[in-house]
Amino acid sequence: MLEFDAAPLGESLQSSLFFESPEEIYKRVFRELKPRTPMPLVTVEFCRFANPDSSIRLEGGRLRIRISDLLEAAPAPIMEALAHILLGKLYRKATPAVYSRRYRLYLNRKDMRRQAHLVRQIRGRKFISGPQGEFHNLEEIFERLNSQFFDGLLGRPLLGWSRGASRNQLGHFDPSHNAIVISRIFDRRPTPALALEYVMFHEMLHLRYPVDHTKARRCVHTAEFKEAERKFPGWKEAKEMLKHL
Repeated sequence: MLEFDAAPLGESLQSSLFFESPEEIYKRVFRELKPRTPMPLVTVEFCRFANPDSSIRLEGGRLRIRISDLLEAAPAPIMEALAHILLGKLYRKATPAVYSRRYRLYLNRKDMRRQAHLVRQIRGRKFISGPQGEFHNLEEIFERLNSQFFDGLLGRPLLGWSRGASRNQLGHFDPSHNAIVISRIFDRRPTPALALEYVMFHEMLHLRYPVDHTKARRCVHTAEFKEAERKFPGWKEAKEMLKHL
């Protein structure tokens, strides 16, 4: 059950909140944040995004809000929380913790996670190049590490190289598409094997230790995850290598 821990509201505001349209909620929150600014035209659109994403823009006197249709049936207090988050981001104002926590709790509900997972599978587009690169084969690396650290028990996901040689995202595991993607920055002759193997090992740990959703803020790298990561031989050396890529 979702518990709304909102700050105390007047009875009239509490009752009116549930009868407001999304546009009216954004207008009210706008007025709270910008009491002296003329009210722009406000439009709220629910879109078929692949993730529960939302965006806000101020264009020519019009405030345009685009929200994932996953949230179209969200309760009014959740819409209010998202309004505080988006308008706060637009006007560089800190979002009260009560609204951030309320929104995170809603997205972290089991039914919402399940819906988001299915939507990513159906709508999301995933580029998977295949494991063979110019100098390295990800399948060979996966199987070697699987045998060495996981007793060969990890099921092999889709493996592929990223489109570009990203320095910001060196690798990632996508549970919706069951895929590990490694940056092409590692598919070069001078790349240290230890650095590439460490990144692959890190992403394989996400298969072994899923995200912890038991708290308000999802935990990607749990204590078990971090403990297992430190068992990789030369992990400190590998992390230093990554800093110099």
